[in-house]
Amino acid sequence: MNIQSINPATGEVLETFEEMSASEIDRILEANYTTFSEWRNCPFADRAKKMREAARILRVGKEKYARTMALEMGKPIVQGEAEVAKCARACDYYAENAEAFLADQPRETDATRSYIRFDPLGPVAGDHALEFSLLAGFSIRRAGAHGGERRDIEARFERPALRARDRGSFPRGGIPRKSLPRPHRRLAKGRRHHCRSAHSRGDLDGQRQRREQSRRAGRPRDQENRARAWGGEHPFIVLDDADVQKAAKTAADARLINSGQSCIAAKRFIVVEKSADAFLEIFVAEMKTRKMGDPLDRQTQVGPQARDDLRDGLHRQVAESVTRGAKLLLGGGMPEGPGAFYPPTVLAAVQKGMPAFDEETFGPVAAVIRARDEADAIRQANDSPFGLGASLWTQDYERAARLAREIEAGCVFVNELVKSDPRLPFGGVKRSGYGRELSEYSIREFMNIKSVWMA
Repeated sequence: MNIQSINPATGEVLETFEEMSASEIDRILEANYTTFSEWRNCPFADRAKKMREAARILRVGKEKYARTMALEMGKPIVQGEAEVAKCARACDYYAENAEAFLADQPRETDATRSYIRFDPLGPVAGDHALEFSLLAGFSIRRAGAHGGERRDIEARFERPALRARDRGSFPRGGIPRKSLPRPHRRLAKGRRHHCRSAHSRGDLDGQRQRREQSRRAGRPRDQENRARAWGGEHPFIVLDDADVQKAAKTAADARLINSGQSCIAAKRFIVVEKSADAFLEIFVAEMKTRKMGDPLDRQTQVGPQARDDLRDGLHRQVAESVTRGAKLLLGGGMPEGPGAFYPPTVLAAVQKGMPAFDEETFGPVAAVIRARDEADAIRQANDSPFGLGASLWTQDYERAARLAREIEAGCVFVNELVKSDPRLPFGGVKRSGYGRELSEYSIREFMNIKSVWMA
């Protein structure tokens, strides 16, 4: 079976990949494990040097990598360049901090000496979501975040690391020459002997299938506990004392990140009655100004959806919500011509029971929901099976701190859109998964946290 890479803006087939056989995958995994056995003893100073070289290569190739993202999944090129720069910053951050994050931690016990140390688990099988191919797929949040402690076996953008490797930086065998296009059943079989853990992102149903495949292949359950499902119906909560103009303008950016295809993009805009009319007027006007078009055009702010079927599913959610009583204030139509484009869309009067409220709308569709007061706003924000991030708008920071405790999410950004930062842990609660990426919490996700006790 062949796998095609299709330009979502034109429908053009960019490249065709042959599916790897199970034996080919197994050979790559074996090489990864052999390299890990050598690489685990590399001094931190050497690892830091390699990570900084990867950061430098990323910066030099910023335009090239952004162009690839634009062609392969429709990401507007300016946003792609920002993603590459963010990856480079993350490499530098871990080069600077990984040694401290993994230093032994002494503990006072009745032993002569006792401490906690962090040993790498070994190679990790990883897949990633489509929206941030470089940040989530390349060795930034995983290999990068772990100072070289593990080797990603599926990196869609492996070229920066490969170039660093070929210059004598990262070790040979640690990063495959190609990503591994394969069905999960084959990887599940191959990783039985060569991978110590699994790191998965995406929808919960797909993750359950992958875990079941891996169990059938003989994987121990304790090595299957590192999956994430970072979807979400992220609430953007606007209270009665908010700066409505700033909130509404930021809301358009928050909804249209990566053409709306982002796990951290705001999706449900919950606005108290006092602020609702003013917010809607400014918000709709802002969404109207965003230019949709060729992702290679530097003026484009909204590119195509990554695939036709994703665009079709998004339109179904909009149409069904309107049928159930939502008011279409902007967009909502399927554009003519080639490409998986969908316009910035605003739905008002959205209520529970509509797809725009109950489901994740993975595209440039905003659902505006009115709340009676603060308590009702928080209740509706938490009325979701997901809990990755939330944005809260109020000019009272004591109020914000109090409400941040009540919001069921992995992060709360006050008077700002939700975004990731290598200095802060990233992850969710409820059906948005478990575990964390970034910061010191991420690096320890892939460690054997070992207690040492000496009499």
